[in-house]
Amino acid sequence: MAKGSVQIVVERCKACGFCVEFCPTHVLALSSAFNAKGYHTPYMAHPEKCSGCDLCGMYCPDFAIYGFKSEQAQPLAKGEKDGAPAEKVGAPAPNATEAAKEAQDAR
Repeated sequence: MAKGSVQIVVERCKACGFCVEFCPTHVLALSSAFNAKGYHTPYMAHPEKCSGCDLCGMYCPDFAIYGFKSEQAQPLAKGEKDGAPAEKVGAPAPNATEAAKEAQDAR
């Protein structure tokens, strides 16, 4: 499963090939299709390998490509379940603080 993806703005691309050359997981390749300027633009040849590192975007002189991490692939932090943040250790439960306030008011 891919950890990331790439967004390509085809009309900005001038087919310099930097994104293809510097992709550490070899996800990108130059297409045989042309954009409006007559350049062969990149495409995701192996999307399942994408790590979402955005090296393609950092090297692109025309800001025509952007790499990003997939939200689904985010690892859970220690103590998290199903994307819900873990409760802080030592923090009182919400109902416990209300009960403590009521007990103090009763005094």
